[in-house]
Amino acid sequence: MMLANKISGWLKEQVTAAGARGCVVGLSGGIDSAVVALLCQKAFPAETLTLLLPCHSLEADMDSARRLAERFQLKYIGVDLGAPFDALCRALPVEPGETGLAVANIKPRLRMITLYYYAQKLNYLVVGTGNRSELEMGYFTKYGDGGVDLLPLGNLTKSEVRALAKELGVPQEYIEKAPSAGLWAGQTDEGEMGITYEELDKILAGKGGDKQKERLVNQRRRASEHKRRLPPIFTP
Repeated sequence: MMLANKISGWLKEQVTAAGARGCVVGLSGGIDSAVVALLCQKAFPAETLTLLLPCHSLEADMDSARRLAERFQLKYIGVDLGAPFDALCRALPVEPGETGLAVANIKPRLRMITLYYYAQKLNYLVVGTGNRSELEMGYFTKYGDGGVDLLPLGNLTKSEVRALAKELGVPQEYIEKAPSAGLWAGQTDEGEMGITYEELDKILAGKGGDKQKERLVNQRRRASEHKRRLPPIFTP
């Protein structure tokens, strides 16, 4: 549990330094949010809040999140964002049946708004669930799941997150579940990125790999650099 203790200690230091009282985490039913929630709980046993934020989500994902929260006695609140999503789509020029990232990314941005509502209300910090593999590929929504205060898994690849999940006692079903952002039915991380996490983590570790996949990773890194930086400020 050495790594888990180091990260939870870091979380405690960061939250305390910010003058905050605890952590709020979006619980999706996947491995990353499970690991982050448990790390926050280690740091702040009484001051960690998890949010279940379905937005026309698969019921199975919400059931997984709920079962995890109950298994580990995580405090949780459910907020259904389906109606706000529908209302915003009506207010915007979204055509009936329209798909694509412009529409799909409304969902994580609504979740970000909700997380920050509770964080500000409780004087907590929003703790994100992104890992290094996702960050390097730019596989997150700018000002959505990328809009957080702390990223405890930001230097861990997906493979390392899986190992940490085992240390923390996360059930095998969460570790083996196909990673998905839940933006639409059947969507998976690996399918959307065009590379498996195993291949990606090998490239990130400098162990080489398929040359075409290496080019893909480098191209994604360059194209998503703006997501990992604060907005440029003009200097006269």
